Amino acid sequence: MQSLTKRRLSAEELDVLMRGAAGVGCRLEAELTDGWFNTAYRVRFDDGRTAVVKLAPPVGTPVLRYERGIMTTEAAVYRRLASPAGAGVPTPDLLYAGEDFLAVAVLDGTPWDKVADRLSAPAESALRRELGGITARLHTLVPEDGRFGYPAPESGLSAPGWRTAFTAMVDALLADAAYWRSELGASHAEIRALVAAGGAALDEVTRPCLVHFDLWPGNIFVSVSDADGADGPDLRITGLIDHERAFWGDPAAELVSLELGGDVGPDSDLVAGYREAGGRLDFTPALRHRLALYGLYLGLLVVVECGPRGYEDRDHLAWCRTYLAERVAALRALG
Repeated sequence: MQSLTKRRLSAEELDVLMRGAAGVGCRLEAELTDGWFNTAYRVRFDDGRTAVVKLAPPVGTPVLRYERGIMTTEAAVYRRLASPAGAGVPTPDLLYAGEDFLAVAVLDGTPWDKVADRLSAPAESALRRELGGITARLHTLVPEDGRFGYPAPESGLSAPGWRTAFTAMVDALLADAAYWRSELGASHAEIRALVAAGGAALDEVTRPCLVHFDLWPGNIFVSVSDADGADGPDLRITGLIDHERAFWGDPAAELVSLELGGDVGPDSDLVAGYREAGGRLDFTPALRHRLALYGLYLGLLVVVECGPRGYEDRDHLAWCRTYLAERVAALRALG
């Protein structure tokens, strides 16, 4: 995907960056073009290791408020997952990190979305159950300071309580929408009222946990290669990538992006795996109300980000607007 936020370097510039920041040179093998925000390159270091180097947008590039400092957030998540507390959540090893880049080891496997049409129903079911268990283990990670919201201080979007943090997150996107003149299909006043109406449901969340919030199939690697069968005995999830959107919040918020890959209802394989691994999801009216709010938030996010990123793909723009419209309608129906 082409994006105005992508910072591109030549092979020589990338080599200079890594030598200066990490003390190791590299050879550029390919640009990885599936990313939507950062530029990513597959490289081979002078010592023979292969890695993916991600570059933050150029200094001064307009970004959304929540995106301020998210490269640091992603590196911090990789470090937490590498600690004993992150055991059971597969993810690439963080090799090097700086203010404007990070380098991670290359994962075995293939992004789930690239092989989804080759998976049988039983294979899909097994992977969704495994993903539920991994998600439950991810949600055991908690912030050291007990605050909700985005970890990066640059965003200024954290608070002691979830209702306050989430409301600030929505308000930040509305301010971004005003700046970029994003067409939301609903007034800012109505959106704020819809969020306020869910205040009691939001107040039920008293313990923040790590929420990836971007677990669509493209960010989940599975052990299927183009040459292998899709239903082999070694089929498994090999890792989660792109932790940059992570925040401290309600674990139920994870279901919003997980729904982009399949059923997340109370009787789904994913929720079964989540509960088997010790996670708790009780589909009460309050939780369902929060899910509608988190869908609204993701809908706002995908629409508003089209402005600073300069997306021109009409199909993608239409999908974003439809997604948001459906989420607004769902909250209106709750009334």
